[in-house]
Amino acid sequence: MTSTPSSNLHVFAQTLVCLGLCTPLLAQADTTDEPEDLPALSASSEQASVVGVSSGGYMATQLAVAWPERFSGLGVLAAGPWSCAQGSLSLALNQCMMTRRGAPSLDELEARHQRYLGLEQVGSAEALSQLRVYVWHGEEDEVVEPLLGDLLAEQWQQWLATPDQLRVARSDNAGHGWPVRLPSEAAPGPQEWGDCRQGGGSFLLSCDDDIAGEMLDWLYPERDVPGERSGEEGGEPGGELVAFDQSEFAVKGLSDTGYVFIPEGCDAGECPVTLALHGCQMNAEAIGDTFIRYTGLNAWAAAHQQIVLYPQAESSMANPQGCWDWWGFAESTWQLSPQHDTRNGTQIGALMAMLDRLQAAPEQAD
Repeated sequence: MTSTPSSNLHVFAQTLVCLGLCTPLLAQADTTDEPEDLPALSASSEQASVVGVSSGGYMATQLAVAWPERFSGLGVLAAGPWSCAQGSLSLALNQCMMTRRGAPSLDELEARHQRYLGLEQVGSAEALSQLRVYVWHGEEDEVVEPLLGDLLAEQWQQWLATPDQLRVARSDNAGHGWPVRLPSEAAPGPQEWGDCRQGGGSFLLSCDDDIAGEMLDWLYPERDVPGERSGEEGGEPGGELVAFDQSEFAVKGLSDTGYVFIPEGCDAGECPVTLALHGCQMNAEAIGDTFIRYTGLNAWAAAHQQIVLYPQAESSMANPQGCWDWWGFAESTWQLSPQHDTRNGTQIGALMAMLDRLQAAPEQAD
């Protein structure tokens, strides 16, 4: 996923083995205290959304398909169709990033979806049809071919009740990553900010585009707020970014620490939640707090009273780039067909448990 340019993709399989040893890991986002438990905030059980980029985009779609009744919206940046890898690393590399084996068959993926429906391993077609969906891809993406974003959009066109529930956005000069409009005082860190085609080491693309705001405006069309949107300059915009102990939700591939942005007033309850999933090489272990502070999500969330949950995947020998599980690596080896893209998926279960916690009343979590 957020890996190397296309000219180097032939070494990606080797990279999966050696990167955990060959690439120095950068410092985590600073925390002055030991992370506490993820708080129960009585967050609204309505209007939850999940958004993600690259491997996080693939995982976001898996979550929405597995539990559509729990979400109202989905945002996907720089990723391909649901269940593209079908439990195979080889397909992930050769059909879901590049298309050396040809493009994935939407008919084949729909047969997989129908099989899951019959086994009640994903949510109902009716619940799926009610979502609002935002799909973005950069035309100059050399990691995940733009064709794959087209196939994701086509997949959702088949599933949604009406065409006006889907928005597809493309950026002519953008590469692979998450386009941002940087605050004026954003200082270069270990990952220097790149341009719109190459996102430095962070895969945040300096395109002067507020994709986060555009996406969330689309997913929440009735959440307009009078006045100007709060900016991210001068610290966190109208809220607090909190590290929490993610080991409570421990499954294979998850880090010990996650993050949550809580806008002012949301500790009183009834704020909706957005899950924001980073891509490979974009976790806090790799790029510090770059993703959790500078995507633009927190500014929109502060202005619109929206909690943003930033779960973290970990880097390990099995998953050296810190990707979300979109090909089945986190599942038990005895499974002939990994269930990573179903309600039984281990990472899906952990992410839903985090959402459950935020939506629980404080007294229920005691």
